Amino acid sequence: MSETPSPSRRRFFSKLLATDNSAPHRAAWYRVPEVGAGDGDVLWSGLVVDNTLMVVGDEGMVLRYNGEADSQGRLWQPMDVPCKLPLHGVWGLSLNNIFAVGWMGCILHYDGQQWSHLRGGIIDKKTDRYAACQENTPLFAMDGNSQGQAWAVGDNGLILHFDGQNWQQEDSPSQVNLRAVLCSSDNNVYAAGAEGTVLMRDNQGQWVNLNCPLSSGFHALLVLDDGSLLLAGGRYFVDQGGFRGELVLYKNGTFKALNFEQTLPRLRALKAYKEGVLLVGDQGHLYYLNNWRIDKLESNSRHDLMDIIVLSTGEALVVGDFGTIMTATDDFTKALALPAQAAGKSPWQIMPSPSKNQLWHITEGADGSCYACGEAGTVLHLQGDTWQLLPAPSDLTVHCLWDSGSGLFAAGQLGKIYRFDGENWSLHYDLHLDLTILALWGSSPNSIYAVGDEGLILHFDGLRWQRMPSGTKSALYSLWAWDEQRMLAPGDFGLMLRYNGTEWTEFNVGSENFLYGVWGDSLSNIYAVGLSGTLAHFNGQRWQQMATRLRADLLGISGSAQAGVFIVGTHGCVMRLQDGQWLTEESGTDAGLRSVCATQTGVVYAVGDRGTIIRRR
Repeated sequence: MSETPSPSRRRFFSKLLATDNSAPHRAAWYRVPEVGAGDGDVLWSGLVVDNTLMVVGDEGMVLRYNGEADSQGRLWQPMDVPCKLPLHGVWGLSLNNIFAVGWMGCILHYDGQQWSHLRGGIIDKKTDRYAACQENTPLFAMDGNSQGQAWAVGDNGLILHFDGQNWQQEDSPSQVNLRAVLCSSDNNVYAAGAEGTVLMRDNQGQWVNLNCPLSSGFHALLVLDDGSLLLAGGRYFVDQGGFRGELVLYKNGTFKALNFEQTLPRLRALKAYKEGVLLVGDQGHLYYLNNWRIDKLESNSRHDLMDIIVLSTGEALVVGDFGTIMTATDDFTKALALPAQAAGKSPWQIMPSPSKNQLWHITEGADGSCYACGEAGTVLHLQGDTWQLLPAPSDLTVHCLWDSGSGLFAAGQLGKIYRFDGENWSLHYDLHLDLTILALWGSSPNSIYAVGDEGLILHFDGLRWQRMPSGTKSALYSLWAWDEQRMLAPGDFGLMLRYNGTEWTEFNVGSENFLYGVWGDSLSNIYAVGLSGTLAHFNGQRWQQMATRLRADLLGISGSAQAGVFIVGTHGCVMRLQDGQWLTEESGTDAGLRSVCATQTGVVYAVGDRGTIIRRR
């Protein structure tokens, strides 16, 4: 999403960096101490999932780090693995479903309790050596998408696909050794390797060769914000008399080698980082690319660097030869997951409620009036410091309200929408279907939107309500709008729909968890919350998952310039954004909190189970 269609918003990297020492192109990187790998170990890759870091390497090494020491006092904990083959790639969506691939075609799986051996590493019983068979073809990289599918690539053009149940080989148009694979948000998959080989798997599942005319040996891929492809690797340059690193851009069907003043070593990995791209290569070389300017970073290392692990908060780790793990952040443990604030006196006050019914929603009107709604037709109005019951529209549950400035709208069960004129309720619209409306938003009394079960989207144009095509049967739980041309609606299994004024399309957040709430104060600063502590941030270019260390479901989010930004969820969970960090707050209740409203006066209200209403001044 972009606030304006100006060219600067469409550039690959939109912002120039500040010149202070904390800027990415000036920060020094240093080696993380007390890593349990030896000097002879190569660490090839890693990932962060569910607040846990896993790094894989030679000899079947898997190191786990979550900031907590084991029974032997180790923070970096070696995991028991059923084989001692080098592991080159690791990927997973949750801590109980992780895959690792490596030498001799081995594929391992972690189910949250133990690692198991799925494939490869076949021994010839006659020679007691690894068999010369296709299943033992080495694998060097893997990546997956938010739908739970994954791909692994290796020697001789080998491509394996995990469909969510099984691993199967796919037809490859190349016999060249492949070293990189990447799943893009548009469901294309890219693979690259030796001799300038670049392959693409389209939405029909067919792999095609993109016919790169350059002879680079590619080791890494990255899709940029405009959909172009950045490739990193290296090749032998006759005119320079040696092997040199190379960056190649694939855009509009054309490959172009990028030229920089400085000579690059062989590049092993590149990842989106801060406002640009972080690159790593041989002999400890680190680079930061922004606005097509490349800066060499201080690493104080001569060891080959193999991969980059971007952490939940946007910081990163780099892994490599001689057991190297490096970072630029002062405390990568804090960057691994968002910190929790120590429990203390609650800044929240429990307010008397005239109802014990579950409350689903709270909203503020343009004139500052606050309303809440819930089970059995409950509608509350805040008058001064007192919540008062309004007449019930019906005995059906009211899930959402919208103060249009010319009447209060209420919607919920059975697709019914009511309007309150200040004295009486009247039925404004009846869908005549057993579908629940879950959210309302309007720009004026003559333009109101509603979303709900089974992909339901309705629009009122001042004359009548009409259904809009959504392209999904997923439930849509809430609505956030910048204006009528830019709206978001979150739903089941990580679904986010985006409206551009004409049509609703999917907007990939990168999570499989249900998303319940979305809010932002600009089109480049949007948060989405959901099941099991899910928290994602959109910076105007991409969504990034943020770890919360919470098991609570996050059900609502709201913010205002005067109050700040707040998230609420089950078990009385409250989080507040402070100085770029989400901190937990003691809410004073264990009731599930379903909705939060940060008002224009700076007061924050949250409502939930058992008629609970809490206030933070």
